[in-house]
Amino acid sequence: MFGELFPEAVRYAELLADAGVKRGLIGPREVPRLWERHLLNCAVLSEVVPEGVTVCDVGSGAGLPGIPLALVRPDLKITLLEPLLRRTNFLQEVVELLGLDHVTVVRGRAEEVLGTLQPVHVVTARAVAPLDRLAGWGVPLLKPYGEMLALKGDTAEEELNGARAALSKLGVLETEVLHVGEGVVDPLSTVVRVVVGESPGGVRFAAKRAKAARTGRTRRRR
Repeated sequence: MFGELFPEAVRYAELLADAGVKRGLIGPREVPRLWERHLLNCAVLSEVVPEGVTVCDVGSGAGLPGIPLALVRPDLKITLLEPLLRRTNFLQEVVELLGLDHVTVVRGRAEEVLGTLQPVHVVTARAVAPLDRLAGWGVPLLKPYGEMLALKGDTAEEELNGARAALSKLGVLETEVLHVGEGVVDPLSTVVRVVVGESPGGVRFAAKRAKAARTGRTRRRR
């Protein structure tokens, strides 16, 4: 799965099992199943991410799924977005130790960076929030016709059905539940994919993005 970067994947697993547990980023009970439940479960997301795109991993936490995705897809430009300082410190250390030059760590909440962070082609997330709330944070960060890929569990279909009204208001045009990782993980990883139209987040968020961008330009001139 990780090819030439397998040693880096091993190092990341070691960091999760050591510093990740000590800093409260991952539970000690997760250590014995780090590979199948976390690294591989996230790495197979690469199957549905287009080539050469920009990605924002919202609520990246310990770097899942952003770091495993970066290890298998050096063609991507990935931003790890995380509000908590202790987590962003860990993420920055991991990025530097593994030499992931195509990964950037940004501290902040999705709603705070709206208009200052460049819109991306793909937003990823794992275990961040229910789909309706997650979409409210992630969808406005997308470029027109971009997509959000959320790793979910067995209730993905039910969660998607319950979020359809909220997704529609956010400018989502297409939705589907995908199962990825055939021959790599068992059970397969479940991904909810939502595709937006011309105005990600709807008209209200488009106006907010434009205002934030104008404010940023004014500050830079000053």
